[in-house]
Amino acid sequence: MSQSIKVIPFGGLRENGKNMYAVEVDDEIFILDCGLKYPENELLGIDVVIPDFSYLEANVDKIVGIFLTHGHADAIGALPYFLKGRDIPVFGSKLTIELAKINTENDPLTKKFKDFHVVDEKTAIDFDKATVSFFKTTHSIPGSFGIVLKTALGQIVYTGDFKFDQVAKPMYQTDFARLTQIGSEGVTLLLSDSANAGSTVNTDNELKISKYVEETFKYHDGRIIVASVASNITRIQQVFDAAYHTDRKVVLTGLDLERTIRTAMRLNYLTVKADDLIIPVKDIRKYDDDRLVIVETGRMGEPLKALQKMAQKRSRIHIQEHDLVFITTTPSYAMETNVARTKDMIYRAGAEVKSISDDLHASGHGNKMDLQLMINLLKPKYLMPVQGEYRLLDAHAEVAHETGMPYKNIFLAQNGDVLAIEADGVHLAPAVDSGNVMIDGSGVGDIGNIVLRDRKVLSEDGIFVAVVTINRKTKKIVAKPKVITRGFVYIKANRDLMAESIEIVNSTIQNNLDHKEFDWSTLKQDLREDLGHFLYEQTHRHPVILPVIMEINQNKIRSQNHKKAAKSAD
Repeated sequence: MSQSIKVIPFGGLRENGKNMYAVEVDDEIFILDCGLKYPENELLGIDVVIPDFSYLEANVDKIVGIFLTHGHADAIGALPYFLKGRDIPVFGSKLTIELAKINTENDPLTKKFKDFHVVDEKTAIDFDKATVSFFKTTHSIPGSFGIVLKTALGQIVYTGDFKFDQVAKPMYQTDFARLTQIGSEGVTLLLSDSANAGSTVNTDNELKISKYVEETFKYHDGRIIVASVASNITRIQQVFDAAYHTDRKVVLTGLDLERTIRTAMRLNYLTVKADDLIIPVKDIRKYDDDRLVIVETGRMGEPLKALQKMAQKRSRIHIQEHDLVFITTTPSYAMETNVARTKDMIYRAGAEVKSISDDLHASGHGNKMDLQLMINLLKPKYLMPVQGEYRLLDAHAEVAHETGMPYKNIFLAQNGDVLAIEADGVHLAPAVDSGNVMIDGSGVGDIGNIVLRDRKVLSEDGIFVAVVTINRKTKKIVAKPKVITRGFVYIKANRDLMAESIEIVNSTIQNNLDHKEFDWSTLKQDLREDLGHFLYEQTHRHPVILPVIMEINQNKIRSQNHKKAAKSAD
């Protein structure tokens, strides 16, 4: 009996980050990565975004394991949200598992989760329907793997994040022999990283980047504030080495960063050349500015918000004059507006800004030539580009076609699509529910499009509050309405507008009391509509209108009247 295989992306397609892919082989589900993404500009107030787990929750009994490619948030960040109340084994390299443990221990509902399993490039795990094995790849963090699922219908390969670097250190080196072996055994479907597919520029190797970081440190006289992703171990190592060679001390600003670095040091993935290289924050004042490097990664490893707080003096360490803010991470195109805003804040604080991406092409993801080399090594019959906006997935398709792969064998899918693998080929099957779940503080999934729309309106047009008290029995407005605005108009300069708004409130409420059967929702809706039309005509803005309508307490009035009558009788 032939196997039935479905490949389902729950994240990572037509977006940056949030990688999560399920391979369903008969009654076994293999999950590849479980990541999150950081919100783009329009997601006001949202901390992170994770995949919608609905389909997987409905089929949780079929899940045999979660297999992780590396320790960045886009691969492991959603684990605490998915593992709550579930006992699903998690597999990854030594460093990946240690970082995954830090992630889950930070959440009260998963801090007791212990079902972690360390694997290496020689590991092969036999399940009933497939065998899972791994191969070493080059990325900005040690212990990065690609994953192979060997099934009766051929091999399914997921590259994870990768690039090729011929001068990479041993712990970062790609296993080319293993890739050649996998290709010789036949690959039915390849899920390949597309994050840098639009680039034809050769990525600068890490040796050149190391020299660039050291030169930057050498020729600046003041403090250097390094903005980096906490789990970019390659970049952190380069910062440590440059600080040592320029006689500077390193300050780590956050608990998450320190835990990540201490973990990498304990596993010998990160080396410190002097015992006193890292100093506590409290010792900053003991050293001259030209001897300090401050490493800032921000909460959950996202450095831009942290830099904004430093520039606005809302953090423990403030950006000051003569500081150099050295941005060593390469943000996605979707974050360009946020990057520009952050740089502006830094300059206003009197500091300078330098971005590694201004002078070098630094990326942990393969360019066009790397992607073609991966295809030529693995020789897949079918390809599904993953991880990247649509333009990058499309660029990857073009790259693959140049190697000789027909377009009909390349699937530009989207999250929720189902790729069915059968004996006679691969085709799209009916999709499953998929989407974004937004995390705001402790709330998981309680922020929807309506809430986001209101937040956007509040940020752009403000709020307009109308307060009025009515007597429903006498059908009269008891006191003159009051209007309050925030972020809409300056009241003192718009007295006429406020006066006319009060008249509209009066008219709308009195009209409801006189001519309609009383209904609270109808009354408030009429008030929103009438005020909304008037305010837009006058200002061309759509503030959030909040009617606050109070009803006078009839029982209290009667009680007071009885007391007055009794007093008069006495």
